[in-house]
Amino acid sequence: MIAALDRWFHLDARGTTTARECLAGLTSFMAAAYLIVVIPGLLSSGGMDRAAATTATIAMLTLGSLAMGLYTNLPFIVGPGLGGSAILGVTLAQVEHVPWQAGLGIAMLSGILFLALTLTGARGLVMRLVPVQIKLGLGASLGLYIALLGCRDAGMVALNAKSNAFALGNFAASGPIAALVGLAVAVALQARRIPGAVLAGIVAAALVGIPLGLTKLGGAPVDLPHGLGPIALRADLPAAIALASLPYLFAFFAGEFFSTLGTTLAVGAKAGLTDSHGDLPGIERPFLVDSIAATLGPLIGVPAGTALVESAAGVEAGGRTGLTAVAAAILFLLTLLLTPLAMAIPKQATAPALILIGIAMLGTIRNAAGERTEDLLPAMVMLLVTLIANSFGTGIAAGIFVHVLVQILAGRWRELPIGLVILAIPLGYYFVTAATGHH
Repeated sequence: MIAALDRWFHLDARGTTTARECLAGLTSFMAAAYLIVVIPGLLSSGGMDRAAATTATIAMLTLGSLAMGLYTNLPFIVGPGLGGSAILGVTLAQVEHVPWQAGLGIAMLSGILFLALTLTGARGLVMRLVPVQIKLGLGASLGLYIALLGCRDAGMVALNAKSNAFALGNFAASGPIAALVGLAVAVALQARRIPGAVLAGIVAAALVGIPLGLTKLGGAPVDLPHGLGPIALRADLPAAIALASLPYLFAFFAGEFFSTLGTTLAVGAKAGLTDSHGDLPGIERPFLVDSIAATLGPLIGVPAGTALVESAAGVEAGGRTGLTAVAAAILFLLTLLLTPLAMAIPKQATAPALILIGIAMLGTIRNAAGERTEDLLPAMVMLLVTLIANSFGTGIAAGIFVHVLVQILAGRWRELPIGLVILAIPLGYYFVTAATGHH
């Protein structure tokens, strides 16, 4: 058995062992296990069945990681991303009042585009088309949105209906108390580089939530998984083909595309798998797995399957091959029986995870700063508009539109790709109509 694993995953060639790979898989699993609670919570806030969304999330984590491990022999776990889930469950469903079925349709269309670009090798075209400041600003903008969402879920921030401005919540209430305890535990463990810090924060907040009346325990903690019936095969592709869907289509696509690129290169470098130019040999394979996951995920009810940054935890623990991803996939599969336990965890307990992940994503803004003020302007506009409009899609539209505008005003219009100018026209129209309230 050990010899067969060694031959399949080339363990000796990469200087690792079966035991080390399995330990790395356990570490990756612990680092990403909070998604089993957080993702369904985000999706259910947009009207999806939470139990079915939990099953779909675990199915994507299991199948995606298994495919990545067996096909690419790389230590990356795959699952639905926080960004795509927040766009679908909150931005589209709650802010823009777009049905979740249409949201899944937009996510699926994005996956199809990603798959087409991967199969035709046209990824380089997209890389050149999107300005670097927008790429870097996307992560920060989404991070701000996710962190703010966590604060709202916890009750630490409230939206003042009269002034349409954010206000501090009541920190003496049950929600903020539970969330702050969870946040403190997660930060303390993260600072000590202990795997599963975010998951431990969720558990701590959920336990504190029991005497506070937030966590409702009832029935057996172990049970057969809920069926996918309420959300599977509900993606509405025709509804996705509309002008108003364009910023969100770009948001899903950019999230998948740049998340995959960034995660594979950064985590691959940490594992010592990249070449002297910082490129990952055979990167087409993880791109193909991700693009298929992003296309098929919406069919079972989850958006934007992508290589997860939590893979870095497994690599830190010594993971070098696909056996790490396969070991994590087996552990994800076992959690299918723990769905009732995941369902009992309230949104106040998952808030610390959103806040911490959002803050970590905010760090990418420092890389968007160029030598000139106008280089940072589009990214900052994207950040500010996301916050003010409480809409990630409106922020993206504003960022790209302002980038094109700034380049023209600065006399550098010749540097603009014609494709970006064409893209800016409908995005500018969307941004203007969203800002003036004419939909």
